Amino acid sequence: MSMSFERYMLDMIQPMRDDLTRVGITELRTPEEVQESFDNAKGTTLVVVNSVCGCAAGQCRPGVAEALQFDVVPDNLYTVFAGQDKEATAKAREYFAPYPPSSPSIALMKDGELVHFIERHQIENRSAADIAADLTNAFDRFCR
Repeated sequence: MSMSFERYMLDMIQPMRDDLTRVGITELRTPEEVQESFDNAKGTTLVVVNSVCGCAAGQCRPGVAEALQFDVVPDNLYTVFAGQDKEATAKAREYFAPYPPSSPSIALMKDGELVHFIERHQIENRSAADIAADLTNAFDRFCR
């Protein structure tokens, strides 16, 4: 791959990353960051598996941003980027068993245990508002 193509791809992907980091979500780029963050997380943790696909842009990222306006939100907010930070994403997915890899997807964990999971097929045919409602219901149930 030429350097100009790599730079182009980074430039194209950065706004997709920014959609989540701008609302306070910490990006985890390595397997070590994932393991350290997940293993040391107390309380509730939201993990967004970001993606370049249209449903991530149209429904997932906007739905997550809307849900984070709710009065109760998880204690920890993380994201990994499927297809970009492959090793970090693979490490995060180890925590989402028994669910198969899904991009985008959204996990809610409480004290290290997966308590709510939204797979791609539950994202791609729903609106951002529907996803936000799903998340805020989960926040209400598990984050109080």
